[in-house]
Amino acid sequence: MRDLTVTLVQCELAWEAPADNRRQFGELLETVSDDTDLIVLPEMFTTGFSMNAVANAEEPGGPTEQWLLELARRRDCALTGSIAVRSGEAVYNRMLFATPDGVVHYDKRHLFRMGGEHKRYAPGSERVIVPWRGWRIKLEVCYDLRFPVFSRNRGDYDLLLYVANWPAVRGAHWRALLPARAIENLACVVGVNRIGSDANGLAYAGDSVAIDARGEYLADLRDRPGFETVIFDGGALEAYRARFPGHLDADDFALHL
Repeated sequence: MRDLTVTLVQCELAWEAPADNRRQFGELLETVSDDTDLIVLPEMFTTGFSMNAVANAEEPGGPTEQWLLELARRRDCALTGSIAVRSGEAVYNRMLFATPDGVVHYDKRHLFRMGGEHKRYAPGSERVIVPWRGWRIKLEVCYDLRFPVFSRNRGDYDLLLYVANWPAVRGAHWRALLPARAIENLACVVGVNRIGSDANGLAYAGDSVAIDARGEYLADLRDRPGFETVIFDGGALEAYRARFPGHLDADDFALHL
């Protein structure tokens, strides 16, 4: 299993200003090495965590999806983050995973009712795992982190990827749950959050991290803006799973979405 180079991008977001946010990220990504395999942006990276779902929603294949696809092709890597997307009569908090060959998406399954997200967005109904450069990557968004059954590794992924707008007031939960997901699933984990504050007065501490399958931190941005690139060691992951095959003793279950 080859190594995977991943870049975590953490910054403030302009409220409900997609063009401004795309411009900001575009300028920042110019300084990211061309050797990276995957660039991870936060949840709702074009608008912030806005409940103005209909007003902010793009159509499938809209400007942000095309922007991600163009960058993926120009840089020969994958890029991911979530935005609001209208599909039919519904709006989804949709995580886009763009590669030079096209875009795969995951619709956020667990909607944050304490913020009214369940009233403005429709829940996803599919578990999505993307193959990329020899790795199997499971896509999840923010509040999904609190539901370990949904995140359970069935022996079908190597990297669990979270994009988020996770408020600082619950930062201790974020920092506790991410390594737990890595340890219990024998998988690497990346969590990318934003910093700053939004139009609702919520503060965000960032704390974007990369964690190996043993729960060890490979990157921790804390509250600083910018990016950090890490290399996940594919051989080390395989060796650890062979030495500590806890998954062989896991309880059988069926998840009905």
